[in-house]
Amino acid sequence: MEGILQLEIGDILELKKKHPCGSYDWKVISVGADIRLECCACGHNIILKRSVLQKSVKRIKRT
Repeated sequence: MEGILQLEIGDILELKKKHPCGSYDWKVISVGADIRLECCACGHNIILKRSVLQKSVKRIKRT
């Protein structure tokens, strides 16, 4: 087990699956038990549980 995903507001995450708009990159806009993300290409917002997001992250690009 890798431990808890350490995220900060403004981090850019590259996810394993792409968004329907074609982008893999998401910006962290809220951190807590649930993480709120914004697509870097189209601006769509989603909220994911931290445990679900941890399995989906390919890479963290710190800002």
